[in-house]
Amino acid sequence: MVSRSCRIALDELEWRFTGSGGPGGQHANTSNTRVELRFDIAGSPSLGPRQRSRLLEQIGPSLRVVSSSERSQSRNRAEALERLRSRLADALHVDAPRHATRPTRAAKERRLDTKRRRSDVKRARRTPRDTE
Repeated sequence: MVSRSCRIALDELEWRFTGSGGPGGQHANTSNTRVELRFDIAGSPSLGPRQRSRLLEQIGPSLRVVSSSERSQSRNRAEALERLRSRLADALHVDAPRHATRPTRAAKERRLDTKRRRSDVKRARRTPRDTE
């Protein structure tokens, strides 16, 4: 599940497992723990037309996610799935349009009061001038 309005079947995802580099000794050399997850946005039947066009605009025709930070393939699978879900959710999110508003009278007064106080603080820091 990517969002409330978007669900993607697991059979639409293409998984690839390879050897992970880095430390781990013999375990890392013999096991395929690095996970590469690919999702075809352009050919997915799970996406609606608006979702597809938004994802194509934001991400492109396909999304590829790689995870190799864990020693376990199952944990890397879970991390790759979460990264994919997060990237798709972020791309599908549409911000609400902003409406210009005017500051209230109280907000204006607070701003001016803060400016006055800051001015007084800075004036108090100055060295006094000699009056002749």
